Amino acid sequence: MEVNPYILLIIIGSAFVTVVPRVLPLVALSRINLPEWSMRWLSHVPVAVMAALVGQELLLADGDFSIHQNLDLFAALPTFAVAILTRSLLATVLVGIISMMLLRLLF
Repeated sequence: MEVNPYILLIIIGSAFVTVVPRVLPLVALSRINLPEWSMRWLSHVPVAVMAALVGQELLLADGDFSIHQNLDLFAALPTFAVAILTRSLLATVLVGIISMMLLRLLF
């Protein structure tokens, strides 16, 4: 099997640009103590990223903003309620799957 140098260079470059932004901040920030306000601010980043991803997925149907014919949004409502009330991952996943199944069956 022949290895194309161009493809190998692309793979190595992709690995480099994937690893460097993850490792460099980890190494730099592990050696210094951040102030408390910055640690509180950084604790909100994962929630904000997840909310942006979930919000976009729930509010856009086929690339357009849609509330009326959006089964994902209607299935998410009871799922969010169960997640908030029970804090159980299993219950949340089961309610989400059952909600989506019933909505697709009905509509």
